[in-house]
Amino acid sequence: MRRPGPVTKLAGNLEELTMAAMKPETLAHRLGTTTHVSPLLMKARRLGLRVPEDLERLAVQRGCDYYAGGGDLTTVAREAAPAASTMMADPASFSNEELAVALLSIGLPYSQHRVRLGAAMLAVGSNSARKLAQAAIHERCETVVRYIALCGSRVEPENTFWDELLRELPERPMPPVDTLPHITRFVAMTGFTRRGRETIMQWIRPVRNAAA
Repeated sequence: MRRPGPVTKLAGNLEELTMAAMKPETLAHRLGTTTHVSPLLMKARRLGLRVPEDLERLAVQRGCDYYAGGGDLTTVAREAAPAASTMMADPASFSNEELAVALLSIGLPYSQHRVRLGAAMLAVGSNSARKLAQAAIHERCETVVRYIALCGSRVEPENTFWDELLRELPERPMPPVDTLPHITRFVAMTGFTRRGRETIMQWIRPVRNAAA
């Protein structure tokens, strides 16, 4: 049997490099770790949430209006999207905790916009810190969720939810610098209040009731 020559080997290596370059960079790669088979994303696909943009649309449907015009949603809106009045997946079949963690899945293509949407969904008032932590551990995105919770505790020090979430999560090293959005990207800032000119940060969360 004839062995492949140098030219054949070179062509094969170039094909492999080309295929690798065509694959979108994942959040896992940016964090310096590997991806895994995600049961949560598999569940999302069974419910018809087949691409990351479907998760983003669902977050907007559940009240994340602040992000409705950002990221890839403008492009996706030109496709055959469900009517705004039709919920893509109801909270009974795909909870707000599951949606938040799915948006933060390290197996998805890297997108700071999607991380910001996930951060907003983490902050739904009815969310269970324990369920969020358990889902994050199963999805191996504890580093991401912990980073967001630390940012949340700085913006809302009086909100015990963030402290509870941090207690439920295992200790993890901080992510590489600039991998995840800066704290200011999770908040809306006002320049004037009744007291005069001052900067007030408000955590961005769903504006409508995303009933669980």
